[in-house]
Amino acid sequence: MANIKSQIKRNRQNLKRRARNRAVRAEINTRSASAESAARAGDADAAEKLRTAVKRIDMAAAKGVLHPNTASRRKSRLTRRVARINAGEEA
Repeated sequence: MANIKSQIKRNRQNLKRRARNRAVRAEINTRSASAESAARAGDADAAEKLRTAVKRIDMAAAKGVLHPNTASRRKSRLTRRVARINAGEEA
């Protein structure tokens, strides 16, 4: 355990940030999975779920939870997966 006052404060801040970052990442994963499963099920609101997932990824990048390139890569991969699922059902 830290004895220095500034380090004690830093540890408190890190715990808060870690909890917030984990919550944001968990939400991104949940939204992405729901968008993918909605596309597989052929739901009418699949496009809305994809849009929400992309929005959450953008918000995480804006807050600094995700690196901008990581956010871009995740959006691209998710969009491609959903598009492949939709193309497979239509064909």
